[in-house]
Amino acid sequence: MANYNLKDYLNSKECVKIICGAGNKDYSEITKLCALYAAAGCRFFDVSASIEAVRAAKLGFKLAGKENECFLCVSVGTKNDPHLTKCKIRDDICISCGICAEKCMQNAIYKCDKYYSVKENKCIGCRKCMPSCPVNAIENYSEDLSLSDILPPLINEGVECIEYHAISDNEEEVMSGWNVITKLFNGALSVCLDRSKLGNDALVERLKALKNSCNNLFIIQADGATMSGGLDDYRITLQAVAAADIIERADITPYIIMSGGTNSKTMELARLCGVNVSGYAVGSYARKIVKPFIEKDDFLNNKNDFNEALKIAKTLIPATSRRP
Repeated sequence: MANYNLKDYLNSKECVKIICGAGNKDYSEITKLCALYAAAGCRFFDVSASIEAVRAAKLGFKLAGKENECFLCVSVGTKNDPHLTKCKIRDDICISCGICAEKCMQNAIYKCDKYYSVKENKCIGCRKCMPSCPVNAIENYSEDLSLSDILPPLINEGVECIEYHAISDNEEEVMSGWNVITKLFNGALSVCLDRSKLGNDALVERLKALKNSCNNLFIIQADGATMSGGLDDYRITLQAVAAADIIERADITPYIIMSGGTNSKTMELARLCGVNVSGYAVGSYARKIVKPFIEKDDFLNNKNDFNEALKIAKTLIPATSRRP
């Protein structure tokens, strides 16, 4: 990107990152989301750590005519981090009520013979289906991925950022994975943490330890309530702003992005609270508001549908941050 880099985007204080889903392997959806939000003016995108996801995103940028203007981040993490888990339904327990399918925002649950099942490629592990099951037939599981195996090919594809999801109480595991990443990659690093496993002080201490062990551009993604987005009100985004406030006061890095329950009210609430951040990352809400269009097979070829979705997508991107 000529005369513009990720650091500039973060310094603008109007950075928006579109999260396609750390576990999302629906590559057609990724292409559509990236094409739409790149056309809307977003310049920062997060996808799952696979060659197919990276190439799907880049195809979206190209279709939007923004292939040289977008920054791409891939998400990895510790085992059992909620961003990298998926759900499955036990057919020996399922009573085929279908309630879980109604709750799934990703359309990942479908009727299979007598029971319901989960499309692994579409599931993002949000777990919104789990509490709805009256017989507790839904379980979550984590993919065991070797960072030293999966990262080099992605780095060779030219990603600008790696995001490390480290929602874990196993400090040794967290630092071990981080050491692998910092040895392999000299680009921007983002760490995504919430307070579900750590108190405020422990959260700050972990972030300081991670920052002190690398020389990369260091971004903190302050996660409020992990994958809780979908609604557009102040309350759902309150925890993201609160987490950012705690981290900003610790003065670890000037680059803080809010996530977890983020929506169109997030930046407004941060400003009202005097919380100084670089911007916000939005996933569930960004996907939800354009879902009726994205689900159409001909979306990228239907100019009317694309333009209608574009009007909606632009509501999440500050006009002053859109690059020509």
